[in-house]
Amino acid sequence: MNAEKVVEYIVFWLKDYAEKSSVNGFVIGISGGIDSAVTSALCAKTGFPVLCLEMPIHQAENQVTRAYDHISWLQKNFKKVTLKQVNLTPVFDSLVATFPAVENEEQRFMALANTRARLRMTTLYYFAGIKGYLVAGTGNKVEDFGVGFFTKYGDGGVDISPIADLMKSEVYEIAKYLGINEAIIKAAPTDGLWGDDKTDEDQIGAGYDELEWAMKQVELGKKITNFEGREKEVFDIYIKRNHANKHKMIPIPICEIPLALKKE
Repeated sequence: MNAEKVVEYIVFWLKDYAEKSSVNGFVIGISGGIDSAVTSALCAKTGFPVLCLEMPIHQAENQVTRAYDHISWLQKNFKKVTLKQVNLTPVFDSLVATFPAVENEEQRFMALANTRARLRMTTLYYFAGIKGYLVAGTGNKVEDFGVGFFTKYGDGGVDISPIADLMKSEVYEIAKYLGINEAIIKAAPTDGLWGDDKTDEDQIGAGYDELEWAMKQVELGKKITNFEGREKEVFDIYIKRNHANKHKMIPIPICEIPLALKKE
């Protein structure tokens, strides 16, 4: 991949979209991870104002540190980057206290993790609304269209997706070209929804290199019967995740009423 030309292409696309939409800039949540770091840098390169939101909810300290270090780097290199921290921990705790107890703790834990992402989405759109900004999404191709590893109406609720056609490995290539902080590049990917260092691989059961491999095998028309051992296991993980999360990747189903019934 020609990282320089890909960066130029994305930056031009972002700038053109913003100009045609008559918006004032971009707002993006900074997690301390590779995807938000790359996306925010690409947005900053357009010359439009970029508001970086840091929205901790019982966040692991190393994630917060990486987020602030990245924003500091952005501000040193780009003139129109601003920072706003919105501590959502009290809001989240209040919401948890309001919700009724449930018997299935595992389901409750997952629901609350997704609630964190939706609180952040609401916060992003609050600032987007008052400033006339676009909410920039940070999802990459294997997450958004492979295994659906995002929260519906959470981090999946955005206006534009600058890196959604890039595999995770390609995001890393872009990060190195842009000069993103080495600590971010080396950090294990995590969605930051658990208040600890649980990684994406811990949750999915496979790393992104493996998932990219599986995605390519599907595109080649391969079936699970073509593989053995770890490859078969990874392929199975990918297929199951893809099928289970298909509802996130397609438009909301609409019950289309036959015209003849409407005319009766």
